[in-house]
Amino acid sequence: MCVMTGSTMRAKAVLLALLMATFSFSGCMGEDELVAPPIVEVEEDVRIFVTDKTGASVDISPLQMTFQFSDVGETGKEPSIGITSSGCIFFIAMEKVMRSCDGGQTWEETQDPVQCSPTTSDPYGWVDPITDRVFNVQMIGLETSWICWSDDDGASWLGNPHDSGTTPINDHIKLASGPWTDSGYGALGQFTSSTVYETAVYYCYNKLAGIFCFTSLDGGATFELGGQIVGLATTNGGLHGAISTAPDGTVYVTPRVATPTVIVSKDNGFTWFERSMGEDVNTPNPRKNSEVSTDTASNAYHVWTGADEGVYMSRSTDSGETWEQESIRISPAGVISTVFPQTDAGDPGRIAITYLGSENSEMLNQSDIDGNPWDGNAHYAQNNVTYHLYITFSLNALDENPTFHTYRVTDDPVQVGSICLNSGDCRDIGGSNRNLLDFNDLHIDRQGRVYVAFADGCTGECATNPNATASDSRDGRGSVYYLANGPSLYLAEGALQPLFEPNQAANETV
Repeated sequence: MCVMTGSTMRAKAVLLALLMATFSFSGCMGEDELVAPPIVEVEEDVRIFVTDKTGASVDISPLQMTFQFSDVGETGKEPSIGITSSGCIFFIAMEKVMRSCDGGQTWEETQDPVQCSPTTSDPYGWVDPITDRVFNVQMIGLETSWICWSDDDGASWLGNPHDSGTTPINDHIKLASGPWTDSGYGALGQFTSSTVYETAVYYCYNKLAGIFCFTSLDGGATFELGGQIVGLATTNGGLHGAISTAPDGTVYVTPRVATPTVIVSKDNGFTWFERSMGEDVNTPNPRKNSEVSTDTASNAYHVWTGADEGVYMSRSTDSGETWEQESIRISPAGVISTVFPQTDAGDPGRIAITYLGSENSEMLNQSDIDGNPWDGNAHYAQNNVTYHLYITFSLNALDENPTFHTYRVTDDPVQVGSICLNSGDCRDIGGSNRNLLDFNDLHIDRQGRVYVAFADGCTGECATNPNATASDSRDGRGSVYYLANGPSLYLAEGALQPLFEPNQAANETV
């Protein structure tokens, strides 16, 4: 899949008629006169957007970037992605851990059938950016979790078939790691980090009306410390997004609530406090996970889908203590529907965000799948609404007036029609519209190169048919886009070059 991007994409294409209309009339000379028809201007498909903090276009040249596509070759619903220091990409979804060590040109299954769970009902993966440990987490029914890990790029694995803390019956499992602090559980971690495992490993899940989070002192082998988090997590259902950690050891968990909120720990999960923001835009219903990324200076960026279906952000420059209350719009105003925002950051102000979005503004206020005026909510989108994958970069995200460079990277839709955001209210339209499940993923490697994992619902004939409808879009193919050419999120790395020569690629670049 190849999409060429650049400033020329904003130019208008002028279509000139090749046939001239002939009009005969009597003149003083009795001659016929040829009159050309009017020039028709056809707007070229805009693939690049440069916008301000309101989503409005600004007259700034876009960042020059290309993105490489890779087909993982397996079902990839609810994917996680991580990259080790050797450059191996790990794509974890469903029961499989897929690995590519050649820039996505080839993929292979790598998990151990004995040490890792053979089944799942909710997968998750994590690559520790400090130690390179690869985690494969699988939920076993609604009872427990099976965590396995590899310290040699997936060549060998160890595992624990009952690793869900002290309380079974779990859902929405998440795992992450980060530095030890000098307080709370960190006081214990300081003693074990030099002999057992260097970083704190966190495991969170929801149970009924609460979020439970545990901290491991032994690299994820056991989780004996932790329990239920207090606050909004206990009063608003307990569903949550990924765990995020900062270089200073701060930990973030995002509950799925009406008012965007983060739950924060500064002592490795021993105590937690909550902060809210975004009351000016709130969130839609049904709602999905919000996400947090942190940069190398421990500034935090909270990203979510607002009630108007745009992607918004709030920033914290004091490790989660305070957050700005005026929300910043990341998605262009013309993207009128978004789901599954994910984010990661490098150096201060250098962040990337991805999401699925639609530009079908002409369908707003038209009858949705329930017969009501459509307001852009993906859960109720009409059967011919198209969703694409967008990737946004900002290199000045901490500025008073940040700039966002957004690329629509997919040639064909990722989904046609509605995307079920509530498992209790899905529709059978030629098959269930729950085919993309709950989230995608975005992470950067040691060079600051951005990688996006997503499930592609529109493949095969759906991808080639310009008149495809929802019933044609029921796949969940594991797919990856990553930055081939363009700015690293680490300033010192400068402009990144492709991982391999384009003529080597089975799939060309965007």
